[in-house]
Amino acid sequence: MLDHSMTSLLLAFERLAPYMAWAAIVTALTLVAAVVVERGAMAVWRALDRRIAEHYGPLIRRAIAGDRTARDQLVASPARHRLALTWLLIEPLIEDRDPERIAGTRAVAEALSLLRQADRYLRSRLWWRRALALRALGLVQARSHTAQIVAALDDANPDVRAAALDALADLRDPAALQAIVVRVHDTFLHRGRRGAALKAFGPECEPFLLELAKVDPANRLNYIHALAICGTARSRPVLRQWTGDPRLEVRATAFQAMAFLGLDDETARVALEGLESDEPPVRAMAAHALRGWQGPGDAPVRLARHLDDTWAVAVQAARTLRSMGPAGVLELQAHASSPNQGGLLARQMLWPAGADH
Repeated sequence: MLDHSMTSLLLAFERLAPYMAWAAIVTALTLVAAVVVERGAMAVWRALDRRIAEHYGPLIRRAIAGDRTARDQLVASPARHRLALTWLLIEPLIEDRDPERIAGTRAVAEALSLLRQADRYLRSRLWWRRALALRALGLVQARSHTAQIVAALDDANPDVRAAALDALADLRDPAALQAIVVRVHDTFLHRGRRGAALKAFGPECEPFLLELAKVDPANRLNYIHALAICGTARSRPVLRQWTGDPRLEVRATAFQAMAFLGLDDETARVALEGLESDEPPVRAMAAHALRGWQGPGDAPVRLARHLDDTWAVAVQAARTLRSMGPAGVLELQAHASSPNQGGLLARQMLWPAGADH
């Protein structure tokens, strides 16, 4: 019975084999045709883009420079070209943030009603249109749309949220400052872009960050990262205080931030005390904080004692010694003949400087 069933099944497959082969051939031909059509369509679009760029490029440059005739010709262009014109207008602003170019581009965009088009795109169900509108509004610094850009930070699409952060960084509208600072903990947003937005505003963010940090100690680590981006000497006393936080990561990161804000005598004293911490991450970041310090405290000698510390601490100590000028080089030379870890690091640090050891 089993042999009869197997025989019937094999016969069925044999009858179906030609049809299956033809189906496979048709599928393959369909895929090939789809690829050919797609590549052909892409080639056509590229050719059209080149033609549009060649035709409108000179007009756009003249219009931005204030040529009314060129602006009128752009206004009279077909509606189907407006999307391409938008990109031709804003793309140069990615590299060239000259205020005159921005003002000229914004004037042309207004004449072409591109800001109204951006409004429509912001309401589009297509995420890429929303993202394009946000980037364009940021690049032309359309502060009339700040509220809409801030609202886009809550968009469901991550690329749109990223575009909103980029737009706010380009916009630099003081009205958006608090909205950016309060989002410093928002993991819903891209971390690097959050930092870029803070950096765009610079020290303007610092007072608000310090105020928030007073009432929100649970998120102190995030405030330290933010102050390392936009903080000034004003934040040094707070960072010194935070080196005593009960959380290891907060203590270590507070010392790390000092390296970005720079040292004064009191901050350097606290960093030197950090070298004697029981926790290697704190010692490592305290050594990092002392980069370039040539003030009081006998820092080179105290750092040299850590060349045989745990590897992370020793590397930071060696790099900081190299940054301290002649006093640091002397300590490295004094340890270069040692056969242990400290000697190895000292020789490595002296090698790029070309020092004699």
